[in-house]
Amino acid sequence: MNDHRYAWIFSLAITCLLVAVPLVLAQESGKPPIKLGGVIGVNYVYGSYDEPHPRGTDIGRAELELFRLNADLNYQNVIGRVEYRWYNDSSNYSMFHTAWLGVGLGDSGTLKAGIVRVPFGPTAYGVSSSWFFDQHFYVGLADDMDLGISWQGTSGRLALDVGYYPSSEFRGKGSSLESARYAYDVVRTGGEVEIGFEEQHQFNFRAIYTLETGTELGGSLQYGLLQGTNIDGDDSGEHHALSGHMKNDFGGFSLYSQLTYYIYDITDATPWGTGDLIYMGAYNYADLVASEGIIPAVSLRYNGFDTSGASWLDSVTPYVEWSSILKQADGFNDSQLVTVGAAWTIGALYMYSDVAISDGNYFVGFDSAGGDFGSNEDDSWNWRLNFNFRYYF
Repeated sequence: MNDHRYAWIFSLAITCLLVAVPLVLAQESGKPPIKLGGVIGVNYVYGSYDEPHPRGTDIGRAELELFRLNADLNYQNVIGRVEYRWYNDSSNYSMFHTAWLGVGLGDSGTLKAGIVRVPFGPTAYGVSSSWFFDQHFYVGLADDMDLGISWQGTSGRLALDVGYYPSSEFRGKGSSLESARYAYDVVRTGGEVEIGFEEQHQFNFRAIYTLETGTELGGSLQYGLLQGTNIDGDDSGEHHALSGHMKNDFGGFSLYSQLTYYIYDITDATPWGTGDLIYMGAYNYADLVASEGIIPAVSLRYNGFDTSGASWLDSVTPYVEWSSILKQADGFNDSQLVTVGAAWTIGALYMYSDVAISDGNYFVGFDSAGGDFGSNEDDSWNWRLNFNFRYYF
């Protein structure tokens, strides 16, 4: 069984190094090669909510969402980053988002070790520009942080990423068993009796080739093992994901597209009665997710707005996005998400203004029987207006 104590020790060691190394280097150069920063975030929500949201969101009222502190190290060929986040809702939870040290290898790329981002999809955030991400995020296939080692390098027009992750990142501080984390992972849940699976020994590979026209063609592969707790019979499993993705630029627009197949292959002898569902968790909450699915996703954004006539506005990027989890189990309803919005920058202030509609996303309504990302029995459409303000310091 995976012991998360080792992850705590590893991340705290990296944090200490990011504090100690700059002090030593400062004596040599007279200037610490470290940058401290953070974010304060406020969120406003309104939409298809007949009662207070079970995660604590106060509908129709702005509230503190996020407080973040981070430190970045950059000295010669040594780099590193630590980021810790506090989220404010009914349970108030926190976690290490990132904690890694790396070394630049010149023409041989960059090597990082610690809690690092898993390479999968066309960008670090999949196809999405919005606050909601796309549906890849909610099955652990976009902007995912895990504990391991990764390598990035380029050869001409080809960009390559390779990663090995012995486990997911450790759980943070919260009321849930293992779901006080930033990104979605397979988790155990329960009270006195723990049930579920956890990720082990995951391998990732991504390749993106840029054509002379600027079009980026890419593919991503993921394979890993699963270890169960209180699972009858065979308590082990494995997971696979295969994705093709592309980016096209034209006339100030960027079009991102992605098609992914994934499967969390586990026994049917689970306490919840089926292998077609598996517990995944993030943001201090675990829920059942379809174990197998196909995810098409498309995002169109416009980067060509000239804001020189508005001295108060640095940039605005409108976008429209669609994605869906096409579930392979009989009787399961698909889960779609459509988002229309824009990202704004005003000095150190970054803002998302989004309208999202969905027939299966836990953050857009919450009345779905069978889990929004699971069987989605209600298959009902909900909407949400969301404004998110983040001040970077």
